[in-house]
Amino acid sequence: MKTKTRFTALSLALMMAGLSLVGCGSAASTTTAAAAPENTSNTTGGKQYTIGVLQLIQHPALDKTNKGFVDAINASGLSVRFDQQNASGEQSACQTIAEKFVNDRDDLIFAIATPAAQAAAAATEEIPIVISAVTDPAASGLVATNNAPGGNVTGTSDLTPVREQIDLLKQMFPDAKTVGILYCTSEANSALQLEMAKQACTDQGLTAKEYSVSSSNEIQSVTESMVGNVDVIYVPTDNTIAAGISTVASVATDHKIPIISGEEGQLEGGGLATYGIDYYELGKMAGEQAVSILKGEKKPGEIPIGYLSASQCTLMISKDQADALGIDVSSLKISYK
Repeated sequence: MKTKTRFTALSLALMMAGLSLVGCGSAASTTTAAAAPENTSNTTGGKQYTIGVLQLIQHPALDKTNKGFVDAINASGLSVRFDQQNASGEQSACQTIAEKFVNDRDDLIFAIATPAAQAAAAATEEIPIVISAVTDPAASGLVATNNAPGGNVTGTSDLTPVREQIDLLKQMFPDAKTVGILYCTSEANSALQLEMAKQACTDQGLTAKEYSVSSSNEIQSVTESMVGNVDVIYVPTDNTIAAGISTVASVATDHKIPIISGEEGQLEGGGLATYGIDYYELGKMAGEQAVSILKGEKKPGEIPIGYLSASQCTLMISKDQADALGIDVSSLKISYK
């Protein structure tokens, strides 16, 4: 496993710097995820609630979201049992798990990532649903609007600073001309980020080329098709690509193509750098929303979709990956405000 690395750029202070790495997991079974928080309960008295947790796939960003949510619930003093389920990236498994939660009459469903959230929303209009790691809940058909969700769904968005990530790419590689944007066509959250990244590339004078996969089985061949055609690879917060980031890196690193990532979990698998959000804090925010719902303080439709502020974004660079690419990060001058 790669060691954590911390790097301070010369000449310019890195505001919000926190240069670190986290591990990248593999897909879990369709039962309880191995890396998921334990099914613990607070026993402070009163009613015991059951929360069904539906996680799309096991990888660091979603695992952190899960843990932040559970920690927020456990800190609330409520007595809660968690039914942790992982769909291993399968939409059909998401639907089966969501239906299980409904049949079990769970008090609340926590759905992590867009396909999981859509499956939960399709399964019930009665049970409160809190979602997280969904880039645009309204565009995904989960809520009426992000400011006024209505219905039984609310949660937190993992919309990352895409423009700042492309700015980071340009600062690190000023001679780059072509950026390959790698994403999965089945993920609505990636479609939004794709358009944002293309516009940001245009504004920076970069040529953006789209490279898409429909499943994880295509990641290696599509990445291989980028060799000789792009200078840098950009990967948004795409769950399919994040889970297969080591496959992307195995090809890219051999050909000295750096990867700018949408989130920090991709750095352990071979991403070079990111400027992104803290998924633990995102999950924690969702947990606080769930507490408010369970306590009867607010209904889901009354709670706006939550976002992390720009001040909570962090610049991270993997020195291990920089060394593998032959890049001297100590000479970089990167500034963020």
